[in-house]
Amino acid sequence: EHGHTHTHHHSSLSHIEAVIDGLFVSDKVKTDAKAIYKLIAEAEAFVHHSTITDIHFHEVGTLDAVADIVGGCMLVEAIHPDRILASPVHVGNGHVHCAHGVLPVPAPATAVLLKNIPFYSGQIEGELCTPTGAALLSYFVQDFGSMPILTCVSTGYGLGSKDFAAANMVRAFLGDAYEEKSIDVSFPDSPSGSVSKGIPEIVELRCNIDDMTPEALGYVQDIILNAGALDVMIIPVYMKKNRPGSLLYVTCKTSEEDAMAALLFKHTTTAGIRRIGYERRTLSYDFITADTPYGKIRIKHYFGYGTEKYKPEFEDVAAASKKYDVSFQTVIEAALKSYEK
Repeated sequence: EHGHTHTHHHSSLSHIEAVIDGLFVSDKVKTDAKAIYKLIAEAEAFVHHSTITDIHFHEVGTLDAVADIVGGCMLVEAIHPDRILASPVHVGNGHVHCAHGVLPVPAPATAVLLKNIPFYSGQIEGELCTPTGAALLSYFVQDFGSMPILTCVSTGYGLGSKDFAAANMVRAFLGDAYEEKSIDVSFPDSPSGSVSKGIPEIVELRCNIDDMTPEALGYVQDIILNAGALDVMIIPVYMKKNRPGSLLYVTCKTSEEDAMAALLFKHTTTAGIRRIGYERRTLSYDFITADTPYGKIRIKHYFGYGTEKYKPEFEDVAAASKKYDVSFQTVIEAALKSYEK
């Protein structure tokens, strides 16, 4: 038992570790909590040009700070999520009063702990991210950015006691990763019985290009299509200062959005990509093979919504036209006539 009630305003790392080791929590929680306190100690040592053994905690050494960190570790252990993601961190702005005096926001130790983590100041006066919060984020969060598509299971709120211009809260979502599901909009009486299912949600990525050659853009188009994009379009446009340029559109599955964006950044000169999400409806299709005087030609058969359409495959038609030295249209007509029979 802890036989006294003071809050250890000058606790050392070894003392904090002893407090954690004496708690009735799992070994994993103890390990995580001590690792987080070590991160804080390393940040404080860096700021003070000292070592972690010589550092004495002030605000983060109080028992309520220990409870915050240990409680966070217990929560992660209980939920056991596959991944933990977070938005960029709003740190606030102005100054904060602490044991070391009046310091700028974010406080020096907080700034060290936020290394490689995206954060911003915003317009709210005050300290919105403490060393404790920064250490928890640094230790547990795998990635930072906008919220991904997920199916929410539960929502949690943590409310602060200070009054700010905006709601003083942290919000967490527990959910399952969104899985794309195909939809079958076809009729059951398809002649061949082989059905392709449509993708109900897609993403369109756009960027403006005014400093690449047509050959280079054509090369990019091939790369994106070979990587699995649903479609790629390049539209000539006039941009600012009347410069001719190109508007590059890439349509892809939502699950492939990041991969396609990475390819665009790698193979084009763009520094920014716009994103639009769409719901779509598509006809289902199967393939039918037609015997013609020019060999076998595949015909794509579209159906659904009370409609049927037929279109000979371009590659088959082009190959037959070249092989038999007849026009492209001649092969198309022969394929459709054969199918009608």
